[in-house]
Amino acid sequence: MGEVSIIGLDLAKNVFQAHGAGADGSVIFRRKLSRAQLLKFMAAQPPCVVAMEACASAHYWGRAIGDLGHQVRLIPPAYVKPFVKRQKNDMADAEAIAEAASRSTMRFVAVKSEAQQAAAMAYRTRDLLVRQRTQTINALRAHLAEQGIVAPAGLAHVGRLAAIIDGDDGMLPAAVRDLARLLLDQIAGLAEKIAGLDAELRKRVTTDDTARRLTTIPGVGAVTAAAITTFAPPMETFSNGRDFAAWVGLTPRQHSSGGKDRLGRTSKMGQRDIRRLLIVGAVAVVRWAARKGAPGGSWLGRMMARKPKMLVAVALANRMARTAWALLRKGEDYRDPAMAAA
Repeated sequence: MGEVSIIGLDLAKNVFQAHGAGADGSVIFRRKLSRAQLLKFMAAQPPCVVAMEACASAHYWGRAIGDLGHQVRLIPPAYVKPFVKRQKNDMADAEAIAEAASRSTMRFVAVKSEAQQAAAMAYRTRDLLVRQRTQTINALRAHLAEQGIVAPAGLAHVGRLAAIIDGDDGMLPAAVRDLARLLLDQIAGLAEKIAGLDAELRKRVTTDDTARRLTTIPGVGAVTAAAITTFAPPMETFSNGRDFAAWVGLTPRQHSSGGKDRLGRTSKMGQRDIRRLLIVGAVAVVRWAARKGAPGGSWLGRMMARKPKMLVAVALANRMARTAWALLRKGEDYRDPAMAAA
């Protein structure tokens, strides 16, 4: 039996499947392991490449197995699927992972540190609380609409509903008033927690020079900067800003063939949180320019003069992604092109 070169590991909660392959691709072993057996088994293997899908718990196992002296490679699940032969099961998945990892052109995901995962958890928790607050506000508006009270959508108009609920004009039955106050208390509690997480993100930006540089880009705030520094891989991974924008999912989807380029809508591949925040920031910049006026002769002014606002916002988000790549690669602050040309 030859020496194992690559181990494909199919992750799960309690039962793991390992596929060991030699340098020539031959099968060395196929083992089913329990959660308690996994690290003991890996410690007994000679240093080799251990490949896993970049799924739930992959970064934890990547750090633990890497500490044993192995070279860990995480592969996006979409890149493993083409290597699964016929029926899908744990054994076939582990073999497909090992085969995908052996390809010289395969793309891998960097293993996140504990600090990066903690920062990601803070962002995801804030995102969850924001969604819950929005759901609660919409529920309150819907219930009050059944009582003939209508208010515009958005957090800014909750105060109007609160004034009606606390009023003494008898517009609402007592039971409805009590339940509405319960929803108002829920909204206030969520808003307080969100404000605390926002303060934590802003504090992180002030102490992290990388995140601070990102906030110098128009349309990039503390939340967006924290998302980029948390979820994006090292910028050295990308050869240029266009590659980073494509990774985020802000480039057109291609349907090209026979030498003819056919470009469609944005691909929406890559990191959806960064993409969404960049587009939200770009929309804010476009709205500000629509009210105040874009600088004369600027790229934004020329685009707004001949394109729809939403299209301009997505194009601006792409431009912001490429700018973020350039700032992080060069270690510089943002410089306004108009001022640089003056």
